[in-house]
Amino acid sequence: MPLRQDAQDAHVDQEALWDAETARRYDTPGTGMFAPEVLDPTVDRLAELADGGRALEFAVGTGRVAVPLARRGVPVTGIELSQPMIDQLRAKADEATIPVVIGDMATATAPGPFHLVYLVFNTISNLLTQPEQVECFRNAARHLAPGGRFVIELEVPALRKLPPGQHAVVFTSDPGYLGVDTYDPLHQHLTSHHFRYTEDGKAHLARSPHRYIWPAELDLMAQLAGFELECRHADWEGGEFTAESGSHVSVYRLPGGA
Repeated sequence: MPLRQDAQDAHVDQEALWDAETARRYDTPGTGMFAPEVLDPTVDRLAELADGGRALEFAVGTGRVAVPLARRGVPVTGIELSQPMIDQLRAKADEATIPVVIGDMATATAPGPFHLVYLVFNTISNLLTQPEQVECFRNAARHLAPGGRFVIELEVPALRKLPPGQHAVVFTSDPGYLGVDTYDPLHQHLTSHHFRYTEDGKAHLARSPHRYIWPAELDLMAQLAGFELECRHADWEGGEFTAESGSHVSVYRLPGGA
């Protein structure tokens, strides 16, 4: 796909992307990002970082993380743009258990303050401009008590996989599914193309645009919002972050507090 098309794709309406069909297919109990080996360490670490206080999840979605975190005794509130995703969440937890504010994670506000704000599974990249991503940090800071933490799980841009002149890379190839990322390095945009094949041989395509962020750029965004980097690991279990790490869990903290 030409780079010009990628740039156009990057401005797709996010509410249109997260429609009822997407929400219906989002949950994959026991597999993928819902697999215990993926989800349990995430919940364990977030419960530890909440430190007995309240947590706010930006882009709470269908409650993949919020529901088990609430079951651990952490009071969780969510912010979510997509009503169909909230509808799926409501099949698992009511408003009293996990209150949700409808809105954009860069601007919407929830009654606080909170000890912890978190944003998992690359979701900050759904904000498609650098100013929006900076505003997301500032919104997290507005919700936190002094000494509160903002946690982001994010992939490291995989541009080293692209030889000169190539703008696409296959990230997953499974029976019935092919995932391809196309890159626009000039604007730091990528579009994920999801091809799903049915038994009748037909292919169904869904695409999602992202703006990728380098770790150092993420740290600067945090500084602009008043955060300090507390720690960065390669995974939720505290693995060492190195030049070969494909993703990271970064914990930012506001000054103050006990």
